[in-house]
Amino acid sequence: MTDKRRDFLKKIAGTAGMGMMAGMPFHENISRAIKAESAPLKKYSSPRLKFAVIGMNHGHIYSMTEAIKRGGGELKYYYAKEPELNKAFGGRHKQAKQAQSEEQILSDPEIKLVLSAGIPKDRAPLGIRVMKAGKDYMADKPGITSLEQLAEVKKVQKATGRIFAIVYSERFENRATVKASELVAQGAIGRVVQTIGLGPHIIRKETRPDWFFDMENVGGIITDIASHQFDQFLHFTNSTSAEVLASQVGNFNNTDYDNFEDFGDAMVKGNNGSGYVRVDWYTPKGLGSWGDGRLTILGTDGFIEIRKNIDPASGHKGGNHLYMTDHKETIYMDCNKVELPFGPQMVDDVLNRTNTAMTQEHCFLAMELALIAQKNAIKIA
Repeated sequence: MTDKRRDFLKKIAGTAGMGMMAGMPFHENISRAIKAESAPLKKYSSPRLKFAVIGMNHGHIYSMTEAIKRGGGELKYYYAKEPELNKAFGGRHKQAKQAQSEEQILSDPEIKLVLSAGIPKDRAPLGIRVMKAGKDYMADKPGITSLEQLAEVKKVQKATGRIFAIVYSERFENRATVKASELVAQGAIGRVVQTIGLGPHIIRKETRPDWFFDMENVGGIITDIASHQFDQFLHFTNSTSAEVLASQVGNFNNTDYDNFEDFGDAMVKGNNGSGYVRVDWYTPKGLGSWGDGRLTILGTDGFIEIRKNIDPASGHKGGNHLYMTDHKETIYMDCNKVELPFGPQMVDDVLNRTNTAMTQEHCFLAMELALIAQKNAIKIA
């Protein structure tokens, strides 16, 4: 038999094998499929605090606002420099008033908490002004875009004693990830030794404002997107200190923008585990979601895999899918009924001066790791 003939038969066999795999039921090795639930969140008949919004440049501000409302917050004011953003936000929150200026909000003694999803580079300076005004602050990620900003934020936060929170929504606002937190805390997969966090995103250039394509505004792709993954790494490994071992960034597919990055990854080591992070702007339009976000949590007695937004191979609809494998079985959990406790916890922390949603140290460390990984990244394209 000639080498060409042998190679041809190998290719045919491989193709046949792929065809057989494509026809196999995805659930063949799933022992159980369950609908995960959690205790219902407390409902509040009257507002527990009044809050305001300054800056709505990213759509995350809408979910952030709803989170605080779930916790018993009442939106009193909103303000943005851009008239079109005020109009859009006010149209969805007709009970609130448009403030005439930032100062009107900062000087109002009724406002206890200020939320912001402004242009990323502006979020830390705003947070400093908010804390100096005696109020707590909750920013969309990345809440800080440079190590210099981080140092100043830390200084003011310590001096004022106010809360500077960053909403790492891939953990706080994803129901499957919330369920994973419960399982890990229960010891379901033993001691966690590693996380792998993948954060692919769709770019949709036609919908992006000009500031999005300038890394000076967002801090870089690792700073921007991967702060989510560093948060999850620290949380699930229970690490309170960590170092970035290696990182790299590149612009492979959007070279029409000089100061842009569309790929980044990093390796990190903590005092209780290790992690790998990868983020990109390559999600194809055919996926049916803004990104196939995934998280793998490796434990000594099992592992958890999360499909955050979509599960293309399974036939399961929507997002919030969790798979857990231990020494006995593999379980699929539909987590769409799991409650999201972050908002109520955040309101509790503002009222009670506690840290049930997230410690201040954790908030800063997750952001610091992203900033260090960004600053030290090797440029590969």
